[in-house]
Parts: sequence; C-alpha cells; structure tokens
Amino acid sequence: MFKINENYMKLPGSYLFSTIAKKVNAYAGANPDKEIIRLGIGDVTLPLAPSVVSALHSAVDEMADASTFKGYAPDLGYEFLRNTIVENDYAPRNCGIKADEIFISDGAKSDSGNIVDIFGDGNIIAVTDPVYPVYVDTNAMSGRTGVYNQETEMWSDVVYMPCIKENNFTPEFPEKTPDIIYLCLPNNPTGTTLPKSELQKWVDYANENGSVIIFDAAYEAYITSEDVPHSIFECEGAKTCAMEIRSFSKNAGFTGTRLGFTVIPHELKCGDIELHSLWARRHGTKFNGAPYIIQKAGEAVYSEAGKKETLDQVKYYMNNAKIIREGLIKAGYEVFGGVDAPYIWMKTPDKMTSWEFFDYLLNEKNIVGTPGSGFGPSGEGYFRLTAFGSLENTERAIKRITE
Repeated sequence: MFKINENYMKLPGSYLFSTIAKKVNAYAGANPDKEIIRLGIGDVTLPLAPSVVSALHSAVDEMADASTFKGYAPDLGYEFLRNTIVENDYAPRNCGIKADEIFISDGAKSDSGNIVDIFGDGNIIAVTDPVYPVYVDTNAMSGRTGVYNQETEMWSDVVYMPCIKENNFTPEFPEKTPDIIYLCLPNNPTGTTLPKSELQKWVDYANENGSVIIFDAAYEAYITSEDVPHSIFECEGAKTCAMEIRSFSKNAGFTGTRLGFTVIPHELKCGDIELHSLWARRHGTKFNGAPYIIQKAGEAVYSEAGKKETLDQVKYYMNNAKIIREGLIKAGYEVFGGVDAPYIWMKTPDKMTSWEFFDYLLNEKNIVGTPGSGFGPSGEGYFRLTAFGSLENTERAIKRITE
C-alpha cells in the first residue's frame, strides 16, 4: 500500500492565512451587511504600472506571431531579464553578482519553500521569532524540524532567535550554532531591519561557523534609511555564505502575475560542491520557467518609466504605513515598523492575546489584521497590519480602530 509523507501530519493546524480566511469568510457570511476592511494579508491593491501593462501587451502580440513566438524559457530565465537585474539591482551597489548567478522563478514564496530541497536532512535551521511561517513549515514538511510542542508552539530541532521589544526586534546570535540561517530584512512581520554594520556581523558569523544564510529581501524597495543595505551582497564576504531571494510582488505589484528570483553565487560552496549547481539541477528538473510574457513585464519594471511608476506605488503604500503608524501612536498604541517596510507591528491593548485582538477587530470594527502569534511564540501579544490597502480604506480603518 502507498504511504504518505507523515511529516505533514506533524504540522499544527492549517496555514496561518488559511485560518484567517476561514474566520473572515464565516463572519462575512453571517454578517452580509458589514463592510470589512482587510489589512491582513500582504497583497497589493494598486493596478500594475502602465509601463508593465504595455510590456505585457507587447509580449502577448509577440506570442501571436510565429517569428517571435517563445516556448519553454531557459532554465535560469531569459538573459534580458537577468542582465537587467544585475545592471539595476547589483552593479550600482558593487555587489559583484553576475547574470548567471540569478535564477528567475514564479515568486519569492516558491523559492523560499523549494530551496530546502538542496539541503540534507541533518541540517539545523535557525529562524527569527516571530517569522514568516513558510520558512518553518516547509522545513517541517521535509522532516527537518523534529517534534512540535503544542504548549510552547516550538519545534524541538529548530533554533529560535527571539526578536522582541527588549532587543529592538532584531535577532541575536544563538547559543547553538545553526547550519542554515533565515533572515528576512526588512522583516515580515515586525517591519524592522538592520543597519549594514549589524548585517555584516551575521555574514562574518556565518563564514566563521560554516553556516549558510538564506536572505529574504522581498521588501528591499521599501527601505528609506540610508544605512540599511538593500542586498546582503553589499556586505564583505557574503558571496561565500549567503543566497538572496527577491520578489516582484511587493515592489511592482506582481502578486497576481508571479515573478521573483534567487541569487546563488558560485563562491557559495559545501566543501567542493557549489550550491549554485544543486539549485540549477533542482530548478531545471522541477520548474519549467516563468512565462516569457511575465519576464518581459519584469524587464519593464527597470525601464526609466517603470522605475518611476513603481516607486510612486511604493511611496503610496508607505504613505499608508505612515497613516497607520502615526494614527495608532496618537491613539496611545505601542507601535513598531512602518518606516522601512509596509508592515506595522503593534502591541495588543489591555493584555489581549493576538487572536483575541483579531476577533475584537473583526467583530467590533470589521477590520482584518494578522495575529502576531501566528508568526511564532514571540509574536504573542502583538498584531500585524499591512499598508497594502487603498488610501481610503487605510484612513477609514484607522478611524475605526481609534474612535
């Protein structure tokens, strides 16, 4: 008889955002007259930039002509996009990244989950706490996290790095040396980040201990502080200890069109084996490439007009973040983030648990956010709001919460 992957049976409940969706759908079904404002999931709401839409239309026309039709994409992605990424994201920051070290994919979430395929079962992973659930859940699915403790809400074989108010929501070196370190900066969910001098310490730590850093830079477009790096490869020595995952979803609104990429330098090795070669094999075997049409749209993001248009969108969302942050602070809430990221991390009032505050906002204010405890035990007592709503809904939501 066939057997299932029993690691799935160890996972606690359903995926965080699936649980939230079920709660919201149940409430909406029972209260069809209520207008719900959603500031929970990190999904964008502005339409694609005009330059991107124009590129999509042009690429579709190419696909309708036999002389310009494209079939399967190259394993790593089209050169025009990989070269454009190097020229715009990495060369200006002297990162030393080459086009053949970039793998185009259908999004950062996919790469974050799939990257575990190239690592052995015995690796010890370290995550910030709270953390984006995909990092832990996908390792649990691969049998790398040990046993889940319902009381502590922690896995036995995972190294947790608490990010709490006392350490400004930034990770500290763990007592137990991990093999794989996940860093998401600017951070989801706390909205906090690290200056270059502090990130350099993590690079040095990884090189000294033979660890690899999986650096999620999905929100780099939202950085406003001058001393915060946009890429881990701005740090000296990062190419021998780190890989970087990027997304077009947050900087250019590709949540519905799906595009991202992962950078794995040739210098990143386990002994004599390049991780680049392992990911190339995995990528070529299990992935058939992002569509040509979408990659052409991605190229348009870097055009002169595309840069301006997408930057305007980022500014729009960050203005929402400012409205949320300042409105909550004025009302007496304890608030973090919202400066270098589109997320606001707030302390729940009156000693409410994260889920109690979720239910309160949904039932009393008709607002959806994300319980901090869903991101890990250190998230208990906190709550995440996103700035990805419309300006009108953002203003109305803050008015509802603070009135």
